[in-house]
Amino acid sequence: MMKNQSQWKTSTGFILASAGSAIGLGAMWKFPYMAGVYGGGAFLLLFLIFTLLVGLPLLIMEFTVGKMGRTYTTKIYEKLTARKWLNIIGWNGNLAVFILFAFYSVIGGWIIIYLFKVLMQLVTFNDSALSKINFDQIITNPWLTIVGQGIFILLTMIIVMLGVEQGLEKASKFMMPLLFICLIIIVIKSLSLDGAMAGVRYILEPRLDDISVKGILFALGQSFFTLSLGTTGMITYASYASKEMTIKTSAISIVIMNILVSVLAGLAIFPAISAFGYKPTEGPGLLFKVLPSVFEQMSFGTLSYFVFLILFLFAALTSSISLLELNVSNFTKNDNTKRKKVAVIGSILVFLLSIPATLSFGSLSHIQFGVGSIFDNMDFLVSNILMPLGALGTTLVVGHLLKIEELKAHFGRDKFKLFIPWYLLIKFVLPVVIVVIFIVQFI
Repeated sequence: MMKNQSQWKTSTGFILASAGSAIGLGAMWKFPYMAGVYGGGAFLLLFLIFTLLVGLPLLIMEFTVGKMGRTYTTKIYEKLTARKWLNIIGWNGNLAVFILFAFYSVIGGWIIIYLFKVLMQLVTFNDSALSKINFDQIITNPWLTIVGQGIFILLTMIIVMLGVEQGLEKASKFMMPLLFICLIIIVIKSLSLDGAMAGVRYILEPRLDDISVKGILFALGQSFFTLSLGTTGMITYASYASKEMTIKTSAISIVIMNILVSVLAGLAIFPAISAFGYKPTEGPGLLFKVLPSVFEQMSFGTLSYFVFLILFLFAALTSSISLLELNVSNFTKNDNTKRKKVAVIGSILVFLLSIPATLSFGSLSHIQFGVGSIFDNMDFLVSNILMPLGALGTTLVVGHLLKIEELKAHFGRDKFKLFIPWYLLIKFVLPVVIVVIFIVQFI
């Protein structure tokens, strides 16, 4: 390991940063609208099954690879297997996070714009106009959205430039606990609204007749997306971990937090949908259209919504940080002295790629192909193609090329005899599951 390579200072920092990478907008923004479109409780049930039976084993696998290899992901596969061509798995992950950061920054830009508009309401003491902020008008304004996402990318770049200990770790320790507290407060208020129970039933009751092939595919994609699987981002984070950090405990903690935030986000949104007469299939703007109506019902609602948006921004940043960090890690090649230069160049390139994605809600909305708009296709390419391909490649490496004795040593203390079931899942079951679902989605 080079002396300039980054490293986590504490296990808590590693867990919270990894959880932040996993949770982010995947749980808070994407899960509620995906559940709304694909069957509510049925989608939640599928998401839970995939997260526990597919996501958790794969997350443990990626942490194992990171701790064993302890280097950047476009080199780690060669280091572990002595096969240089397998570094293509790392490059696949690099491409995935590059595209992911580009369309992810669109949502980050919306948060920035909302923060500014709500701040203006606070300054002018206008405490009853949250729901009058026109979401559709905002996302179709090209200059406003481009500036918003530019600011979001700039904030991400600054934190990544500070490094692992001073940037990622300190930010995550502060952001994640506050996010949980704020979410719980919103859920309590949302559940107190008239007609809220219909929304609770919608998100919690499994309606098996709502389960479709498309819903199954998107639930699997969501389990990959919310755990950042297949991008090798978690491998990067684990490569910064000390040898004493426990893989299984970290992975289980992250999965539990991820599921909890997803369910809390659903309980914040769906009761309010029911109470205020919105459609559960509103789409990506659900969080921006429904929550302002909830906060308007509160004392100091505008101030409370402003605080929530700051925490929502934190959640987005903890994920975007990990996306940029993977590219920085791969191009600095463990030499932290190059971090600032690479972070700046990477951020500029991401910004250029993000412009078509943000304009796909406005001046480029007429361009429709594949699964929909430019934004939709970028999302599908990452969540349903590049991420599963990355996870498949890593399962084949771990299950068939790495020595079982070394894997067992890094797996750690095995009080409940889970290593063999986990290893068999990785070696035989999950590669087949990923390939079958990958093929089905194109049929």
